[in-house]
Amino acid sequence: MDDTEAAKNTATTGPTFASPLFSFSNLGGASFGSGFGFKSSAPLPPAIEVQLCEESPVPAARLEPVVVDDSLTIYKGRVSTSDVFGVKDSDLVPGKYEGGLKLWEGSLDLVKALNSDIKEDKFHLEGKRVLELGCGHGLPGIFAGLKGADLIHFQDFNAEVLRCLTIPNVKVNLFKDSPEGTCTCPIVGFFAGDWSEMDKLLLCGDAEQDKTASGDTEGKMCNGYDIILMAETVYAVSCLPNLYRLIKKCLRYPGGVVYMAGKKHYFGVGGGTRQFLRLVEKDGAMHPERLNDVADGSSNVREVWKFSFK
Repeated sequence: MDDTEAAKNTATTGPTFASPLFSFSNLGGASFGSGFGFKSSAPLPPAIEVQLCEESPVPAARLEPVVVDDSLTIYKGRVSTSDVFGVKDSDLVPGKYEGGLKLWEGSLDLVKALNSDIKEDKFHLEGKRVLELGCGHGLPGIFAGLKGADLIHFQDFNAEVLRCLTIPNVKVNLFKDSPEGTCTCPIVGFFAGDWSEMDKLLLCGDAEQDKTASGDTEGKMCNGYDIILMAETVYAVSCLPNLYRLIKKCLRYPGGVVYMAGKKHYFGVGGGTRQFLRLVEKDGAMHPERLNDVADGSSNVREVWKFSFK
């Protein structure tokens, strides 16, 4: 389901949030983002943490419901690239905008796969530390919070996407008071920047150090994220090495797991789930497992994969 399909199911009433009108930061014409497939001689902007209170103000927008199952609905906002970046609606503006304002099909595929594994008792999120890479709307990370994750970190290339879309979505879905008047939301964090720079701010799993350590690792304090989620992040071949290196740095060893959803091939940019799979298999450190194929006609064939350390 994409934005158009979601709009068809929009409720006539529902919560609203205000996202602020935003002026795109001065980039000086630099085309950065080598971790996203666009080469540049300009230095990458530093990775930054975006605070929860930095939600941007834009005109109040009616939230659209995304129905996960009969018992769970996630609400999402809608913000245009013209409002945020001052450009006509577009999926990609090299060096400025990496598609985070669009609800990509893979994000919903990923939520459905997680929900299915939970229902079949193959997987649980209670008490877990979760990272969503290339989050955009943040629906998979929000789903993790609704299912009991203790900590969720959301990462996107654009700070503007986090401020205008991710943070408002997180607030409306996760920041709810209980009947007793206490907040039951998980710990959340928001981080912007290129994947080649993000390990400076995110939790690190020290997988290489753990692998070479002698003795039994059972019962040992492990760092990093228990679960890494990512949807539609593998579209450009040149971004894959930085993405994979970041995953290996941040995933808990042993026991961490990665859930990935994306298109088998991204025509015109060369990436895809199979390109990422080749990288993982060549490296040999992680075990891949295909969970699902999606061929619903809304795009070329999509896949959901799970990866874990061997």
